[in-house]
Amino acid sequence: MDHRLTARVAADFGLTLVSATPVAFGADPAARLWRATTADGHAYAVKLSGGGTPAGLVVSALLARQGVPGIAAPLTTRDGRLSAVHDGRRLTVVPWVSDERATADGMRTAHWRGYGELLAAAHAAPVTEELAGLPREDHTHAAIGAAVRETDRRLRGVDGSADRWTREVAACWRAAAADVARLLERIDGLGAELRARPAELVVCHGDPHLGNLLLGPDGQVWLVDWDDAVLAPRERDLMFVLGGGPAFAPEGRVDEAAFRAGYGPVRPDPVRLAYHLGVRALDDMWSWSADVADAGRAEADRVRALRIVRGLLGPAGLVTLARIALRELGRWA
Repeated sequence: MDHRLTARVAADFGLTLVSATPVAFGADPAARLWRATTADGHAYAVKLSGGGTPAGLVVSALLARQGVPGIAAPLTTRDGRLSAVHDGRRLTVVPWVSDERATADGMRTAHWRGYGELLAAAHAAPVTEELAGLPREDHTHAAIGAAVRETDRRLRGVDGSADRWTREVAACWRAAAADVARLLERIDGLGAELRARPAELVVCHGDPHLGNLLLGPDGQVWLVDWDDAVLAPRERDLMFVLGGGPAFAPEGRVDEAAFRAGYGPVRPDPVRLAYHLGVRALDDMWSWSADVADAGRAEADRVRALRIVRGLLGPAGLVTLARIALRELGRWA
């Protein structure tokens, strides 16, 4: 057990941990997660995170107080804060609500409905003064665009002296480079269009894919990891089911009817869905490719990242889905 971690949790949150097991959830290299227990048998998710914003903790705490189903409220520190800061990272403690991840065995119909109900309740939450610190969607993606262009420059320059995994991801990138460049160009255009017609901003999770969904009995679901919470048009979240859902569900299975039954009547803007789908496709494409080409990473991590890159370019991958969405809008020809 990590004794420095247990000492910090005791000092900051007043909890005495008897175990703390590392858990390999998520893809954030700046985050570490443990499943911790106390002597009375209670389990907690203890996390050190350097990504997202602290405002995500405010969101989950507020939604839990408002009775939104499926939100685990973070514990407060001895002095009433939602996190403690150590070495530039946030230490948080949240009740451990379930061991069953949505990506493990797939979602049942009741879970899809519960998923819809949860997002609908979050999107309906009042935007109070407490949420003033949340990032706001502005339909710009300059950092992602710059990262895509730099990754393109780097991988096009790879030669035979590079290691095996760098050569392989460079070959994948070159094969898809024309589509990636066109996708970035089209998404740039959609962003400019959407900046000219603002939409209602609601409380969005920002990354509600199935990897952030935990399952319980009778259709119970919990949405965790609110680090990317944002005030945005609801399409920012709905994209994961109604726009790019197949790429995030096990084997592409999405029960859209059950999700809609839980969410309620909604007619998402197809332009906004396509924009957010394309931004996510570009972000995943450059970041996973960069992970493969990072010789300092463990080989197993690089192999996994390469598999993800190939999946992004496959028939049900995000790059393909984004291209299809743009074609349906008449923006790909």
